Amino acid sequence: MVDGAGVVVPRAAGADEGATPLVAAWLVGFASPNTRRAYARDVGAWLGWCQVSAVPPSVARREHVDAWLRMQELAGAAASSRARRLAAVASWYGWLVEEGHAERNPATRVTRPTVDPDDSRTVGLTREQARILLACTDVDARPTGPRTRALVRLLLANALRVGELIALDIEDLGQARGHRTLRVTGKGGRVYTVPLAPATADAIDRYLATRRDVEVLPALAAGARSRRALFATASGGRLDQGAIWRLLRRLATDAGPELADVAGRLSPHSLRHTAITAALDAGVSLRDVQDYARHADPRTTRRYDRARHSLDRHATYAVSAYLAEEEA
Repeated sequence: MVDGAGVVVPRAAGADEGATPLVAAWLVGFASPNTRRAYARDVGAWLGWCQVSAVPPSVARREHVDAWLRMQELAGAAASSRARRLAAVASWYGWLVEEGHAERNPATRVTRPTVDPDDSRTVGLTREQARILLACTDVDARPTGPRTRALVRLLLANALRVGELIALDIEDLGQARGHRTLRVTGKGGRVYTVPLAPATADAIDRYLATRRDVEVLPALAAGARSRRALFATASGGRLDQGAIWRLLRRLATDAGPELADVAGRLSPHSLRHTAITAALDAGVSLRDVQDYARHADPRTTRRYDRARHSLDRHATYAVSAYLAEEEA
């Protein structure tokens, strides 16, 4: 089923024939397409479990939600993934109660999985591996090579989420105060204007020069109705997440032994992870990296700081030097 915003809502009619339309109705309230897709996927996982377990979602209880989370844990799902899915299910049931479609929220009192702030299963690239991946795009002789170069550079240089990337339109490109810019719609539908590094802007320009549907770089006025996907398929459609996953793993495989250990696990988020880590390693302040990553909480940004436990950076040295300086 497709909701009013164009999001495919997973069916679980065997569990409760009324559940899927109610998911669609709930999703309409979220402005961000990325949020709708993620919530549809997470609630769809719950409805799938209900179907297999012969538990109608309308009569599910706390112990059913606990069992669902336990099954995910045994299957190896990360605590962060389980916590995210639980939050989506709790939100959906909360809406059902408010709208009079359910009497209670079975996820209300469920214990949230504890997420280790230092734990991340995302594969990140080292500085040298990131350089090798970029070099691999530069020698990609496929017809899609220009698109690949622009896409990978944008992911690595601007730390975009894959949902943000595929939602980009050519009309999101612009200029401001001497900078080439890109308008990005992030989580919650928030819109950010980010600068493009010269190498990234050049790669995008070269890619667009190969597009038959682009005669000149966007000069459409704000609010123009005609919008064209920035990263498009040969038929002009919008690239999907699966295509980007496959592209990155193919590139990592092509790169040879230097990326062999990550080739089968590389994902679009790996490049975002790499970009944020590289910014911290390059000495960019935590505050500026938080803005760069578009993180609401600085604690999320700190998870990417691989050197934060280094004794060389311990504040005791700076404090001692500061006090000694004051005494002199």
